[in-house]
Amino acid sequence: MFHIRPNFQSRQEVIINAPVKKVWEMNQDLSQISSYHPRVRKVDLISGNQFRNIGISYQCNLIDGKNTCIERDIEIVPLQKIVTEMVHDTMGLTRILPDYIVETTLSKIDDNSTKIEMLHFYSSSKLFVRLLNFVIKRKIARQTQDTLDAMKKWIENI
Repeated sequence: MFHIRPNFQSRQEVIINAPVKKVWEMNQDLSQISSYHPRVRKVDLISGNQFRNIGISYQCNLIDGKNTCIERDIEIVPLQKIVTEMVHDTMGLTRILPDYIVETTLSKIDDNSTKIEMLHFYSSSKLFVRLLNFVIKRKIARQTQDTLDAMKKWIENI
């Protein structure tokens, strides 16, 4: 399935010393997000499914104990790509970026190395977003890189 993307905003990546199949499998289990995501305390399986699939929604409960975000997978290409949209959050991100999408891609480097990239897309046509975008992009990039680095450590130590 093809979805029209809003404007490309940033890209972060990491190379994980593990086969692409292992990296893919580790990322399919939604209940494990809190094992590697530094900002997520717990995941609620809204759709009742523990594993990713198109249309599956889940709620990330953040470590601050009061904020949440709901995400939904909208495109999956096995062993290659997951596209997730932010549906709702309590921090106001979906209010200013209602079309925020993250595309996660996996690329086999060799039998024991995988590159994982996270690309961020959202519209910046509103004046408010254009003015804040320098700050927004940097914060998203920093938090995403922290998540990728933690994911690398988690997968490599399993």
